[in-house]
Amino acid sequence: MGQSRALWRVRPYLRPYVRQLTTMVAVSFAAIGAGLTVPLVIRRIVDGPIARGDRGAVLPLALLVLLLGMIETGLAFTRRWIQGGAANGFERRLRDDFYAHLQSLPASFHDKWQSGQLLSRAMADLSVIRRFVGFGLVFLIVNTVTFLLVIGLLFRLYAPLALVTACSIFPLAILTSRFKPRYRALSRRVQQQQGDLTTLAEEAATGIRVIKAFGRAPLVADQYAASAARLRTSAIEGANLRATFWSLIDLVPNLTLIGVLVVGALAVGRGSLSLGGLVAFISLVLMLVWPMESLGNIVANAREADVAAGRIFEVFDTAAEIADRPGAVALVGSSGHLRLEGVGFRYPGSDAWALRGVDLEIEPGETMALVGTTGSGKSSLLNLVPRLYDVSEGRIVLDGHDIRDLTLPSLRRAVAVAFDDPLLFSASVRENLLLGWPDATDEDLEVAVATAQAQFVHELPWGLDTRVGEQGLSLSGGQRQRLALARAIVGRPTVLLLDDPLSSLDVHTEALVERALSQVLGSSTAVVAVHRPSTLALADRVAWFEGGGLEAVGTHAELAASSAEYRAVLGLDRPAGGRRTEEVA
Repeated sequence: MGQSRALWRVRPYLRPYVRQLTTMVAVSFAAIGAGLTVPLVIRRIVDGPIARGDRGAVLPLALLVLLLGMIETGLAFTRRWIQGGAANGFERRLRDDFYAHLQSLPASFHDKWQSGQLLSRAMADLSVIRRFVGFGLVFLIVNTVTFLLVIGLLFRLYAPLALVTACSIFPLAILTSRFKPRYRALSRRVQQQQGDLTTLAEEAATGIRVIKAFGRAPLVADQYAASAARLRTSAIEGANLRATFWSLIDLVPNLTLIGVLVVGALAVGRGSLSLGGLVAFISLVLMLVWPMESLGNIVANAREADVAAGRIFEVFDTAAEIADRPGAVALVGSSGHLRLEGVGFRYPGSDAWALRGVDLEIEPGETMALVGTTGSGKSSLLNLVPRLYDVSEGRIVLDGHDIRDLTLPSLRRAVAVAFDDPLLFSASVRENLLLGWPDATDEDLEVAVATAQAQFVHELPWGLDTRVGEQGLSLSGGQRQRLALARAIVGRPTVLLLDDPLSSLDVHTEALVERALSQVLGSSTAVVAVHRPSTLALADRVAWFEGGGLEAVGTHAELAASSAEYRAVLGLDRPAGGRRTEEVA
């Protein structure tokens, strides 16, 4: 039974455990030797002391059988102990590398992949591979050696019976060759459906508020039940296929044993085989029952591991497109001088330009507001600066360096982002705030909290050490946004990117945050995507975007006076109930 190319690719992860695996195989062979010796001692007991009626000579040989059994048991325990450590270490290394590779992949990869599919690969598929490496592969080697050694001993005892036993390999090979391709396809379907079901469960958990608010729990439950039913149907089909295969596999050693008994009894009757030889022969044949019966489980495990390895390496084979270029340098002592030169960007797989022909220069310490209709490219531009995506044409220059020539850690150390979706992690407030700045001091935290008007954290049950729950949903939208803002500014970055940072705040809190931010922004180059006129009070200049292009750059007053579209987007021409141009000029 050969290994597929996908499963063969995990071998580099086994290299650190070669010594353990070698020791384990050696211990297994020693256990096999002890086990094979027992039938030979039994033959000597039957043909010797028992045949002669010498009871006194039986006890030493019986004690030898007991000792051999104890040695075999001890060696089996040792093998399993070594096997468990090596298999779990292998799984840990593979899982660590898989997770690290996921983190290195660009945002465009995660845009296309369902999180449930990735979670299924990171957990279920890796466990399947570990089971084969820790169980199936070992027993494939051990059982093959056992089969060959037993057949060799059988030929030494009585060749005709050994030939009957050896012929059992042919039906095993035929059954296995018919089972493997069918089970591989079925395993792929089951593992894919497990990923789909995981995705539904994950989305239902994260979107529980929306589901309840719209009263769609029955619909979501039906979708989950339908997906679970499809998985159940495939799993039952797989169980039926395995049961049929294993039943036929189990039949082979039983038929072999019947043949051995019939032919052996005739041989004993003719005097060509002693009774002790027949007993030893049957004992050895019984040692082949487990290797033959376990073949079904090993083959099924191998097919599942093969499919799982293919799914794992489907992710590993995805190149980390956004990575350090050869010769990339670390950004040191950045002033925050940012320049966009002919920048164009298309999302992967799309023919439409999100940005095209953008030329813009932002001086150190300047705050530039980005204004435009929805879909005009403001958020896309913010995503390009920290290289969440790479430009499709042109370049972005920071302090004279094309950002693609800077090491990613140093670039992202200098650039901080507060997204319009203020995602928090299931951790403490402190851990969330220190996410990008682990070396920030308590003083830095307090300044950031005060600037973002997030002093509410001190009223939480355990203050900064209070856990905020998954995605921070135990907090209000405005509280999450203020913490996301504090997280961005706690390290006092050189370049600060804010995507509509005040959208969830009430008017009073917004005014307080604006006043505090105006002091912080003086020491950073800031690019702020704006949807409300009040936020423009933070900006030195405004860049007006339309249809993915940069239409104009100037002060708010200049653009409001010259562009009706600009005024319309900000709602400056509303007759009542809205802020007027002069309020934010």
